[in-house]
Amino acid sequence: MAEAIALSISGMTCASCAERANAALEKVSGVRSATVSYPKGRADIQTDAHVDIDTLAAAVATLGYRAQVGDTPARPSGLIDKALGLPGAGAKRDGGDHPLHIAVVGSGAAAMAAALKAVDKGARVTLIERGTIGGTCVNVGCVPSKIMIRAAHIAHLRRQSPFDAGMPPGPPVILRERLLAQQQGRVDDLRHAKYESILDGNPAITVLRGEARFNDGQSLFVHHPEGNDSIVAFDRCLIATGASAAVPPIPGLEDTPHWTSTEALASDTIPERLAVIGSSVVAVELAQAFARLGSRVTIIARSTLLLREDPAIGEALTAAFRTEGIEVLEHTQASQVAHRHGEFVLTTPNGELRADELLVATGRSPNTRSLNLEAAGVAVNKQGAITIDLGMRTSASGIFAAGDCTDQPQFVYVAAAAGARAAVNMAGGDAALDLTAMPAVVFTDPQVATVGLSEAEAHLEGIETDSRLLTLDNVPRAIANFDTRGFVKLVVEKGSHRLIGVQAVAPEAGELIQAAALAIRGKMTAQELAQQLFPYLTMVEGLKLAAQMFDRDVKQLSCCAA
Repeated sequence: MAEAIALSISGMTCASCAERANAALEKVSGVRSATVSYPKGRADIQTDAHVDIDTLAAAVATLGYRAQVGDTPARPSGLIDKALGLPGAGAKRDGGDHPLHIAVVGSGAAAMAAALKAVDKGARVTLIERGTIGGTCVNVGCVPSKIMIRAAHIAHLRRQSPFDAGMPPGPPVILRERLLAQQQGRVDDLRHAKYESILDGNPAITVLRGEARFNDGQSLFVHHPEGNDSIVAFDRCLIATGASAAVPPIPGLEDTPHWTSTEALASDTIPERLAVIGSSVVAVELAQAFARLGSRVTIIARSTLLLREDPAIGEALTAAFRTEGIEVLEHTQASQVAHRHGEFVLTTPNGELRADELLVATGRSPNTRSLNLEAAGVAVNKQGAITIDLGMRTSASGIFAAGDCTDQPQFVYVAAAAGARAAVNMAGGDAALDLTAMPAVVFTDPQVATVGLSEAEAHLEGIETDSRLLTLDNVPRAIANFDTRGFVKLVVEKGSHRLIGVQAVAPEAGELIQAAALAIRGKMTAQELAQQLFPYLTMVEGLKLAAQMFDRDVKQLSCCAA
């Protein structure tokens, strides 16, 4: 004999939620039919007589929703809690027994780390994304750029290397369309494996497609692509909306089909002439990649390359670029940009510069302007970045922020660490993000890697310093590679000799900088670093040799000398 059951369902935020709930209910053994209505928040179910209410509720709970008979207030049963994987001592909503509901705006590194950590803490998460799941890094940032840079490096080695005498080079044939397909295939694979599949497989995370803005300090208005709108109420909220390429106010620039990094990485052709406005990380990485793939590249730098770093870094990188045929115009600005007859024309103090494509890479701006932050009382700085404390708390109670939309350094690993700590704090914990030993890498060749303070930064903080700069012609690994471009520089606090900063320009500098970060974190002195065992014929041995320079002349040391 059939039985009609009416369930009230809470937690649905759109028509798609109702469709998912409907499908889940119809999979329950003994359910003949189910009809779920999002506007009514109701499910009408025809079942065989033996179907238990808790079983139906549990099926809905696996999607992150709550179900109860009729209009009776929902109270989680043990079966529902089990279905959700919620521990008995998990995060609870203030003043109630329901799991804490956290809204996460964005789906990049900060958002994903926060969502997963929040679920670990027993919370229920609604993640809202207006674009492609995964954010900047995996889709249009770190991953595709490093793939392109690696391909360009291989092309460069085929064209020339220190071993050409014994292995005569041959000019490579660049099939950009095939390289792009390979690049995009790997991006798609990583996005699915590390983002989409994880979200799909986590029943405590509900993904909403749409653009969110604050309704007030406790709810978000979400406009969905299909045209309908919904309100998402939350107990806590994390803003993790990332950043986008900034475009400088150069007359005429906005009216041209210029590239940002997104268009550059997606291009299926290599332009004969490429002009690059900017001296940022993105500017130098992509400039060298395109040059190695066949473009004639000119960089227009308002000051010097990587001007915020130790001056020695910019000097070394500029020298390396010019050796490869990349033109670097320092202390130069374009006063006008036009696009005529299929080419770009840039007006500079030194005359007109013409190019087939123009890449603008002058930094990134936080994606905050459409969020209606004022309605929630969330403060931003002059650049529109959300101001946060060490625990990722904004100026508004219960609202947190992490990643590139904040005033934190714009690195994906910083965003992920911040998101995880924000989740801990949203669940009632007390976690902080310490960036005093944050390593950074620029993936040029040679690479640029830094951690801690430069001498200039230390002096601004009132710290007296001492330093040593070791050129790579003193590093056995570099000598054996026939590539001695670059240096390793150590900055110590004067008197104590405690290591406070390291700057390196070297092939694979990114592989040595973490050792330096650990040394700074461990408050090691230069002498203690010099006494450590480093494997011979590795680039990281440069740290030991640079540390030895504080007490001796390394040119007088034998190989492996302790």
